[in-house]
Amino acid sequence: MNADKMLLSKLADTDLPALRDISISTFYEAFIRYNTEQDMQDYISKYFSAEKLLEELRNPQSEFYFAILDGRPVGYLKINFGYAQTDLKDGNSIEIERIYVLKELRGKNIGQFLFDKAVQLAKEKGLDYLWLGVWENNPGAIKFYERNGMVKFAEHPFMLGNDQQTDHLMRMNIVYK
Repeated sequence: MNADKMLLSKLADTDLPALRDISISTFYEAFIRYNTEQDMQDYISKYFSAEKLLEELRNPQSEFYFAILDGRPVGYLKINFGYAQTDLKDGNSIEIERIYVLKELRGKNIGQFLFDKAVQLAKEKGLDYLWLGVWENNPGAIKFYERNGMVKFAEHPFMLGNDQQTDHLMRMNIVYK
């Protein structure tokens, strides 16, 4: 896929319906085969409700971006700064909370496009490092982040419905040239 054809769009309140649609579909596609339908539905109703997503969109310490291809969103990035971060809440870091890509377009460099945007934003803000949590049973995502220079530094529990899972916390220092 030619990244030159991909556009990046920062989301606003008016993007809520499209954000909710792609959030639910990409999360479901990525994790349904590993989890019960009930746990998936519990998580989706709690974290991808219109109210919850609108609250996140309006948080000045969070930003959402769509990767747009042929006029439609094909993936998205959510980043957090400062107090909006889920674990560290370090003013010198940026958290990638979500990078999700439509299943039929995985492996087409859309995730890389979104990851590179997060690194660019960290540099623009003069931050020291980037971090994220990734499910321990998602080897493809872990390898992707390792290829991009991220290393595991800790673990934390992650509740998906009633199932306690484990996320690897990974980070990379921002290199300024």
